[in-house]
Amino acid sequence: MKVMRKIIEIDDELCDGCGECVPSCAEGAIEIVDGKARLVAEKYCDGLGACLGECPNGALRVVEREAEDFDEEAVEEYLKKKNRGPEPFAMAPACPSSQVHVFEPSGLDKGVGGKETEGRSSNRLTHWPVQINLIPPTAPFLKGADLLVAADCVAAAYANFHADFLEGRVVMIGCPKFDDVAAYIEKFTEIFKTAGIRSITVLVMEVPCCSGLPVILQRAMDAAGKKIPMDQVVIGTRGEILQKGAFQALRAS
Repeated sequence: MKVMRKIIEIDDELCDGCGECVPSCAEGAIEIVDGKARLVAEKYCDGLGACLGECPNGALRVVEREAEDFDEEAVEEYLKKKNRGPEPFAMAPACPSSQVHVFEPSGLDKGVGGKETEGRSSNRLTHWPVQINLIPPTAPFLKGADLLVAADCVAAAYANFHADFLEGRVVMIGCPKFDDVAAYIEKFTEIFKTAGIRSITVLVMEVPCCSGLPVILQRAMDAAGKKIPMDQVVIGTRGEILQKGAFQALRAS
């Protein structure tokens, strides 16, 4: 039923899809769709505006208009389904994308055909999987780790990714623009509660949508009740390091 009430309005031109508003909505009424924040359904938005202060671009505002009435029962049912997630995809038990492996760095990258190639760097990867969505919080390689959390574009943009950042660290990669922000926060919260992470280095691109990744990690630390040293490195689209330092210092600058 349509009623006159307050509801969130999202300005498409101002929204850059960073996703910082998503976890602030307790009702789960906002999601990132096709790179923009979207209202999932009018009935899920209570119109209180808890998400307003999280938008760095001022793309959100509360307006009063005719809208579907807020439905608390529908929200509860929606959140139950959302937290349960999609039905599991039928997958072979030994699928390498989800099987946990721990191994030694492979040393010199021998290139195509197994021949050693001058100028090629060593492979520093010590575990599998590497995608945030695929790594279980109980993975043995997370215990006491120095964590490297990288936006998945970084390895393509920054030529010395392995040599400069991966050695001695456990890497987790993902995209805060296209993946589920709430699921990221939940996973990192569980990791921070149980794994004894020693430090975090977060690598992001200079594009606005990447700015949500360190915020996700900070919120997960807050939820886990942990204070873990976190450095942030910002990589330019041409592959250069633009900023490097403690996350709080960078955020304040």
